[in-house]
Amino acid sequence: MFTVIGMVFGIVCIFTGYLLHGGSMQVFVNAWTEFISIGGGAIGIFISSNGVKVAKQTAGQLGHLFHADLAKKDFLELLTLLYQMFNVARRDGLLGIEEHLENPQKSSILGHNHLFLHGHSAAFFCDTMKVIVSGGVKPMDLADLMEMDLETNKNEGHLVTNALQAAGDAMPAVGICACVLGVIITMGQIGGETSALGAAIGIALCGTFLGIFFAYIIFFPLVKALEMKHRGEDQYLNCIRFAIFSFARGESPITCVEFARRNIDPSNRPGFSEMEKAVKGKK
Repeated sequence: MFTVIGMVFGIVCIFTGYLLHGGSMQVFVNAWTEFISIGGGAIGIFISSNGVKVAKQTAGQLGHLFHADLAKKDFLELLTLLYQMFNVARRDGLLGIEEHLENPQKSSILGHNHLFLHGHSAAFFCDTMKVIVSGGVKPMDLADLMEMDLETNKNEGHLVTNALQAAGDAMPAVGICACVLGVIITMGQIGGETSALGAAIGIALCGTFLGIFFAYIIFFPLVKALEMKHRGEDQYLNCIRFAIFSFARGESPITCVEFARRNIDPSNRPGFSEMEKAVKGKK
């Protein structure tokens, strides 16, 4: 949400300064064809470079920018969930958690955490724990397996940011192309009225402005905001990863979640006493 607010604030300030300096928005109305050239060029570059699949993923990830970032309570709920699962496994044996892993949506432990269920987290946790339940996998081999899974997930998640970054980098060049076309049209009007010639040059220069504007005021903030979102999601998954690895080595449930807790940024990390109170007080 703050990404959108920041972008709107920046746009308002840019055009307010332009208007206070005596500029007129009419020139942008007259340059509506420049918007077609630049907007169409951006869409064409994006789709031709990345395909429809990435375009759909982009729409979905941009929608996530309106959601709140991961906070301390989200990580605390994850630590509590992990502790409960490991505690059940320690008390009832590995077969005691099998029903939770087979259908996490209906699980009395996993089914109440919306954030955990709607993403890669549930599949990552359940699939990895099933490997442990099946037996025969050493902790270090399990660590390699989880690292491979997270690396693949990370690469797919960054397809969108890389695609947006490439499109943003191309926008100034698209703006120059639109400007050059405007200059070509202007050259054909030489010898006519000075006011018409000036208006044509102004419309052509709008192309350069719009290319730079979209690159640094639209695309750049979106890319950085998505990267921050991905960083939080990667950290969430790494909490699960370190907790499972600790569990596979035979550590106690509280030690497992402590390994996960140390992976969280200090700004979102609950204290040990706070975590202990939460996980042991949850029935």
